[in-house]
Amino acid sequence: MMNRTGIGYDIHRLTKGRKLVLGGVVIPYPRGLAGHSDADCLLHAVCDALLGAAGLGDIGEYFPNTDPDLKGISSMILLGRVRQVLEQKGFRIGNIDSVIICQEPHLARYKQAMAKNIAAALGIRVSSVCVKATTPEKLGPLGQSKGIACWATALITKGA
Repeated sequence: MMNRTGIGYDIHRLTKGRKLVLGGVVIPYPRGLAGHSDADCLLHAVCDALLGAAGLGDIGEYFPNTDPDLKGISSMILLGRVRQVLEQKGFRIGNIDSVIICQEPHLARYKQAMAKNIAAALGIRVSSVCVKATTPEKLGPLGQSKGIACWATALITKGA
């Protein structure tokens, strides 16, 4: 059996006129993340971690922001498609660890719902998904609530 790890990172600017979606959860907030899809930077980081672990590139190669069919698409759909790509290549997903970095909104009450969404999309146990959140302590653009960033790691296996 071969274990492989990957890391993913994504960041999006907060803007008016969009829903804030993180981990497939719509969070009440006056601004949302700017992007071609729903701009769910948590799920984008998870996708990149999984694709990277498998040595299969990054989310932009599979879902380019120039594809009009992907405009406004739910990143839950994209995560499901990444799962299919990994399964077709013979990989099994072991676990996901992630962290959301933002000054606001406070995300503590949404983290479990995000973990449940990720686990469901990937076909793994909720106990195999960790979603954390932290603030940048008012430092830099993230600390000034100009955007949200996410990091994720993934462990995948291949073989018996």
